[in-house]
Amino acid sequence: MEKREEAGIEAGVAAMAQCYQPFDPAAYLQYNYTPPRADFSRLDSIVPWKLGCLHRAFTAGDICGGTLVDVGSGPTLYQVLSGCEVFEKLVLTDFLPQNRAALRRWLGDDPGSFDWSPYLRHVCQLEGRSPEAWREKAARLRSVVTDVLPIDVHRPAPLLPGALPGPADCLVSSFCLEAVSPDRPAFTQALRHVSTLLRPGGHLVMIGALEESYYLGGPGVRIPVVPVDQAFVTASLEECGYTVLEFCTYVLPADMCVGVDDVVGIFFLKARKK
Repeated sequence: MEKREEAGIEAGVAAMAQCYQPFDPAAYLQYNYTPPRADFSRLDSIVPWKLGCLHRAFTAGDICGGTLVDVGSGPTLYQVLSGCEVFEKLVLTDFLPQNRAALRRWLGDDPGSFDWSPYLRHVCQLEGRSPEAWREKAARLRSVVTDVLPIDVHRPAPLLPGALPGPADCLVSSFCLEAVSPDRPAFTQALRHVSTLLRPGGHLVMIGALEESYYLGGPGVRIPVVPVDQAFVTASLEECGYTVLEFCTYVLPADMCVGVDDVVGIFFLKARKK
C-alpha cells in the first residue's frame, strides 16, 4: 500500500472515530433490535433470519475449538447465542466504552440492561429445546464470557498485547468492518488486522450490511458506512487468506426499512482461514 493511500486511510479512520463518540447504545438497540426488525412471529424479519444463519453455522460440526472472539460486539449479544454452546471461552470486544459498559450490565444481570430473553427463547427453539430453557442459555453465556475488551480493528494488533492466551479458533463479527471503515481499502486492511487474531484453519463467521451508506447511532447521530457488495466482500476475504465456505443474502422487505439507515440487504458468510 502506498504511503499516500495509508495517510488517506488514517485520516478517514480518525474521522470515523469522531463520528462514533456520541453513539447511543440504547437508541441503537431500539432502532434495530425491537419489532419490526426483531419480530419473532415473522420468518422474513431480519433478526430471526440472522439467528437462523448463526444456528446453522455453529451446529454444522466443522466450527470447534476452545476460544471464540466476537469482533466489534457493539451493545449486542445475539451474535454469540449459538456460538456460546460450542466454545468454552468467549471474548467480547468493542471500540466504544459505552458499548462495553452495556455488555457488562447484561453480563452482571443488571435489571436495567436490554432484554435479550426473546432472542434466547428463539435460539432455544432452534436448538430443539423448550423456550423456557432460555434462563439456562443465559447462564451458559454468562459463564463462558471471560472478558469484554477494547479493540481497534484499524491497528495491526487490534487487541492489547497479551489480551488473548493464543490465537482464537473462531471469530464472529457483525456489522463492524463496513460500519467503521472510511472506504473499501480500509475495510480490507481492517479484515487483515482482525485475521491476525485467528489461527490457521480457524473459522470466520460474519454478518454485514449490503449497499448501506449510513445508519443512525442515536438521535441525530448519522454514521457513514462504506457500501459493499458480495463481490467485494468475497474478494477481500480471498485477499486476506480465507476460503469462503458459505455466502447468503437477505433483502429487506419494504416494512423493514424504518428510516434509521439505507441498507438494502444483509449478508451472512462462513469462511476458513488458510
